[in-house]
Amino acid sequence: MNRQARAVYAWEDRVVAPRDASRVPFARMQALVDHVWASEGLRWPPRVRPKRPSRATLATGSRLAIEAPAELPSWVLLHEIAHAMTDPDDGTPGNHGADFLGVYVGLLVRHARMDPGLLAESLAEAGLAWNPAARPLLAGA
Repeated sequence: MNRQARAVYAWEDRVVAPRDASRVPFARMQALVDHVWASEGLRWPPRVRPKRPSRATLATGSRLAIEAPAELPSWVLLHEIAHAMTDPDDGTPGNHGADFLGVYVGLLVRHARMDPGLLAESLAEAGLAWNPAARPLLAGA
């Protein structure tokens, strides 16, 4: 895991997780992914499929699939949806860069009702670069 990913995870633990205690059972995840995907103007959302337990990652997200356990915090599911929206679909692993964070923050604001000012300020305090104008790579698709 690179420095940026570690910093993003630490920021989430400190800022995002305490502001969203909601959890999504696996049986409802696809409906939530479909809703978020459509509300962002996208078609053909990734499929949600079961993820084998792992110490390394709770869930994973790519353009084609989001792998998740039996239940996830909703902010984690939004994190994975942001990965799916910013996955270059060229076989390279997703990252936690400025465009990913821009899309993710937008999802947190629109779908988890988080304060955009607080998120921007906390990202600056954490030294995380983000692109507030970032859009899903598939916009218009």
